Amino acid sequence: MSMQEERLKLLLDFLEKEPNEPFNRYAVAMELLNLDLDAAKEHLEKLLKEYPTYLATYYQLAKIYFDKDFLEEAEVVYLKGIILAKEQGNEKAERELKSAYEMLQDEMEEW
Repeated sequence: MSMQEERLKLLLDFLEKEPNEPFNRYAVAMELLNLDLDAAKEHLEKLLKEYPTYLATYYQLAKIYFDKDFLEEAEVVYLKGIILAKEQGNEKAERELKSAYEMLQDEMEEW
């Protein structure tokens, strides 16, 4: 078993033991980004549905949508994330989301 597979197994164990801790699902999704993008997307979509105020989810999920050319879905998630970051007073996350959103808009204009 590779180190990455061991980390994933450990994180999945944490998620199983504490399913109501949003960071556990987020950590699993981040570990899956390089292994199984669709599985990472599913975990982030579930996280967004169950914990809509977990801000980190928005950037990562929108980026996956963008990478998979689901541009309209990416746009919706980025915009919701920007609003949430502003509501939470998280200027750094708001800047990161706005910057990513601007890149998305550039990409959409080129289509």
